[in-house]
Amino acid sequence: MGLFDKLGKSLGASSKDLNIEEYMNAAEIEDVDVLNEPADFYVKPFELQEESDLQKVEEELQKKNILLLNVMALSKRPNTRDSMINTIKEYVQKINGDIAILDREKGIIMLTPTKVKIVKNRKAKQ
Repeated sequence: MGLFDKLGKSLGASSKDLNIEEYMNAAEIEDVDVLNEPADFYVKPFELQEESDLQKVEEELQKKNILLLNVMALSKRPNTRDSMINTIKEYVQKINGDIAILDREKGIIMLTPTKVKIVKNRKAKQ
C-alpha cells in the first residue's frame, strides 16, 4: 500500500476517488501538514501588502509563530512601507518579541513572538 493509498484512507476516500493534485491545491488544506503532527509554533512566510495585514501580523505573533515578512510589495511606496514597519516594530517591542532584517535587497524581515530573541551578529569592519 503506497503513501497516497494511506493518505486516501485516512481522509475517508479510496485511491480511485482521490485526486491528489486537486487535494493539495484545495484552499481549505492550505495550512495542513499531512505528513507531520501539528506543531505548537510555526515559522511562516508572510507578505506585507496593505495596512490590513498589520492585524494579521499581530494575530500570528499572538499565536507564537515566527514570521518571515516580505515587504517587497511595498517597495514602490516607501513612506507606507516605513510607517507599517515602524508600527510592527512598536508592537514587537511591546510584546517583548524581536525584529531583524534578514535580507535588505529582497526585503525580508524576521519577527518573533514574546520571549523569542534573535542573535544579531554584525560583521566586524576591517
